[in-house]
Amino acid sequence: MTGPSIVVAGGGSAGHIEPALAFADAVRRLRPDARVTALGTERGLDTTLIPARGYPLELIPPVPLPRKPSGDLLRLPGRVRGAVARVREVLSGVDADAVVGFGGYVALPAYLGARGRVPVVVHEANARAGLANKVGARFAEAVAVAVAGSGLPGEQVVGMPLRRSITGLDRVALRAEARAFFRLPPRGPVLLVFGGSQGARTLNTAVAEALPGLVRAGVAVLHAHGRGGQAAPPAPGYVPLPYIERMDLAYAAADAVLGRCGMTTVAEVTAVGLPAVYVPLPHGNGEQALNAAPVVAAGGGVLVEDAELTGERALAELLPLLTDPRRLAAMGAAARASGHADADERLARLVLDIVYRHNLESARGAVGSDDRATEVLRPDPRVWRQQ
Repeated sequence: MTGPSIVVAGGGSAGHIEPALAFADAVRRLRPDARVTALGTERGLDTTLIPARGYPLELIPPVPLPRKPSGDLLRLPGRVRGAVARVREVLSGVDADAVVGFGGYVALPAYLGARGRVPVVVHEANARAGLANKVGARFAEAVAVAVAGSGLPGEQVVGMPLRRSITGLDRVALRAEARAFFRLPPRGPVLLVFGGSQGARTLNTAVAEALPGLVRAGVAVLHAHGRGGQAAPPAPGYVPLPYIERMDLAYAAADAVLGRCGMTTVAEVTAVGLPAVYVPLPHGNGEQALNAAPVVAAGGGVLVEDAELTGERALAELLPLLTDPRRLAAMGAAARASGHADADERLARLVLDIVYRHNLESARGAVGSDDRATEVLRPDPRVWRQQ
């Protein structure tokens, strides 16, 4: 028998694509004979990120999900129908065993196209679920979430699937190499600051104001100020970059983080065991603060509202932490304990188990016997679970 055929729907932004690909990598590790196909559109990063990771990409028409009443809302049903028809073509072509969606405008037609045909599994990355996952969760076989309290029915907390280069990171072993890579001082505390690919004005302003005090305390700063953001004036031990490609080395070089609290950021920072001062976006539905809440409650981080982050507040929060090795170690351990570094494999096992059970039921119906059904489903069903 050929291996399971899994279709993932996580296109659009990196926040949807990366967990989908981390999950796909875990499926391949557990089942080397598995076939994973990604759904995406010509918009966003789909055509760049997905093929680069070695996964076949099937394009469907984009279905933007309007957040407010507009003309786009009136056109939505027609767009959905076209995308759903294309999804069903893909599912048939790859003989799909399951669809796993990660939210966004690719996920909605994927869920609707799979409904009644193959099992659906939903993964919600944020503390508050988006429209696509709210729809998919109504008929999903399982609903996995990164943090509790999504509001989706029957949620199971598995965490956020992450790249193995992050979850398997040995910060101590890479520390010297990482600091040399960024031209940071080999000794002394290092603060890592980042606010997404476009940067964050509040963080950049606070760093500029706090930098003299950090330098006097012997703290070096690795600052990703964003492609459109402003770096602070030059200072000893200050390394500004518009964007950090090697986040694994950035985490290895750092002792603490100052940053936003999107779910991917929180998941990565906790997975590598770094204490953090989290500054949630001041707009949206408040989900960023909720993303960081479990880490803060566990003692692995501090939450500072965007409007309250000044250079003075940054120094007040960071200097006592960065100059106290025992507190750094304790908060780092609390951060790591609050995370889910194995989320990729937990989700993969969940999906593979669902596929196995559905295939077993189908085989039982075809041959009329449990023993014969197990024979049809070779290899040994225990291989599906890879416990």
